[in-house]
Amino acid sequence: MIETVGVVGLGNMGGAIAANLVKSGFTVVGYDVDQAMTDDAEENGVDVKGNITEIAQAAQVIILSLASSTALRDVTNELSESGNPEHIVIESGTFSLDDKVAAQTRLADVGMVTLDCPVSGTGQQARAGDIMVFASGDEESVKQCLPIIAGFSRSQKYCGEFGNGSRMKYVANHLIAIHNIATAEAMALGLKSGLDPNLVYEVISDSAATNRMFEVRGKLMADSNWDDVGATNRLFQKDLDVISDHIKKIDCPLPLFTEALGPHREAMRRGLAERDTATIGLLLEEAVGIDRNNWPPGASKKTDG
Repeated sequence: MIETVGVVGLGNMGGAIAANLVKSGFTVVGYDVDQAMTDDAEENGVDVKGNITEIAQAAQVIILSLASSTALRDVTNELSESGNPEHIVIESGTFSLDDKVAAQTRLADVGMVTLDCPVSGTGQQARAGDIMVFASGDEESVKQCLPIIAGFSRSQKYCGEFGNGSRMKYVANHLIAIHNIATAEAMALGLKSGLDPNLVYEVISDSAATNRMFEVRGKLMADSNWDDVGATNRLFQKDLDVISDHIKKIDCPLPLFTEALGPHREAMRRGLAERDTATIGLLLEEAVGIDRNNWPPGASKKTDG
């Protein structure tokens, strides 16, 4: 049984993965270039190391939770120079298939196995262990790592050959982009109709009209809470770019997805890059003329008597 797990990248998602693995009984060693992230990880019981080599020396299974393709290239380069042939690397991010295959090839050249296992869920969900993992790659290696993957996720689905995990993640994020816009429109419609936003959230989240994005981000929109970050607009832009490139390569035009790109791009133009993607709700409220500083309408007006 594998007892020690390495996590490289201790940000919003990686930090939650590491903390949940500690709760599940694993010894977790971690690394991140951001001191604030490593401080948080240490508070959650993670043994923080000073570099990638130390991670490779301490753990046979290493989970990568990285924010950019550049970081993926750099980290896998370091692993290829410092690890051993028995390592299994679980790549959990959302990147292009070209980037994933390049990382796999780089590590395979020194005998390491790479699994393509994107996670689906927000940072809030990750902290609660309420995420899904789309696992792909060598099936025996996936089975070997299943107790680890189950240690930080609610559900694990084996999707087949290496790369299928990413292909499935593209499908999931396509829907997330659309459902995020739909949630923002629904909340704006409720507000513009004079309904209390928290009542809209309570009723719709228990109805046939609900979806996971409404349940996760609808509450943030109802509360005008743009700072409880599950996924920043900047990070999601990277995911949207990956999907956009993928659907062009396979010649699969998707009009709803294309329409959903607009508000997400606008969030970046409006300087909301580091806010949660729930800020789409703020943009939709402004578009339909809702002023939360004067809500409900007429609340600030004095009445006679």
